[in-house]
Amino acid sequence: MSYTGVSLGVFLPFFMFFWLYLGLQKRKLIRTKQKFFELNGGLFLQQQISNYNGTSKGNGGFKIFSKEELEKATKNFAADRVLGHGGHGIVYKGVLEDKTVVAIKKSKMEEAPTKEFAREMFILSQINHRNVVKLLGCCLEAEVPMLVYEFVSNGTLYHYIHGDKGINSDIAFGTCLRVAVESAEALAYMHSSASPPILHGDIKTANILLDHKLTAKVSDFGASKLAPTDEAKMATLVQGTCGYLDPEYLMTCLLTDKSDVYSFGVVLLELLTRKKALYLEGPGEDRSLVLCFMTAVKVGQHQELLDRQVKDEMRIEVLEEITHLVIRCLNMSGEERPTMKEVAERLEMLRRYQHHPWAQADANPEEEQSLLVMNQQNVNYKFTQDYILDL
Repeated sequence: MSYTGVSLGVFLPFFMFFWLYLGLQKRKLIRTKQKFFELNGGLFLQQQISNYNGTSKGNGGFKIFSKEELEKATKNFAADRVLGHGGHGIVYKGVLEDKTVVAIKKSKMEEAPTKEFAREMFILSQINHRNVVKLLGCCLEAEVPMLVYEFVSNGTLYHYIHGDKGINSDIAFGTCLRVAVESAEALAYMHSSASPPILHGDIKTANILLDHKLTAKVSDFGASKLAPTDEAKMATLVQGTCGYLDPEYLMTCLLTDKSDVYSFGVVLLELLTRKKALYLEGPGEDRSLVLCFMTAVKVGQHQELLDRQVKDEMRIEVLEEITHLVIRCLNMSGEERPTMKEVAERLEMLRRYQHHPWAQADANPEEEQSLLVMNQQNVNYKFTQDYILDL
């Protein structure tokens, strides 16, 4: 009995201290989560969601997730749940309690969250376009917020051009052209119809996802900005991907809608040539697809860079028009580039022309001219030697 009494006397205080320690740690963890929640704008976001729900028929579908929910959905962010690594973080496949499959982006800790983060995220969540990946919610209980997106099942446009999923069917470029139209329409919507306008900031083939029907979904808004009304606030730390970055943005640090236009021009060039935007292992002048293209345009040999299958599939006048559009998008001066709305309209017009019944027979030249509405005389190429050296 005395031995048992001594044992209880020794271990009971130990267990009490242990449970007290666990309780304090749990309270500390809760306080830490609450601190991050508030720093990341959680209170503001809750208020915005409440106001939105109270003034609309639906609930908008946007949710603030707990850290435990996302850990459970990803099996504690297991390695076999990784969908991909990007410049701004890692994306995991998750399955929520209601069996909804989602993509969860765990961002890199590159900079402290700003007061504007919650506002910008809420505005992004309101984008409702069939060709933009839907932002379903977020988790603000971590030092760097985690974002929850709809899951898109069929990989990226990059992998369809350069990877094992290459499209080799008879309608290969027709499919790619449709994807280009859908992507351009999504960007045009963000630039012209969203309120306030949204600048993507990192357009590339790896950020254009494809669903089970090969429908385009523009994704990864890690570098996105709300278009400011005050030009003095437009300067930003340069973000993006080498090979797609607007040279004007690099020089001025001013992100504009025309920066997205330039990057989209590189995407179009990638589709036309089936070549990567950047080859780090190549000689100096061959590392950049844009530089190779511009140099070839200067000597009139750019058609040689185009993919043979693309040239075989497309009518020559359509291919020439798309090439001219690429040239305009890649202009050194942002003011000389078309808007994304103009790019989307022109691509859709060319796509319809490619599939028009007239495309199956020799069209009347006047009909062809009226349908294409070619504006080549308005194109200012500006492909001087200084321009190429600047690039």
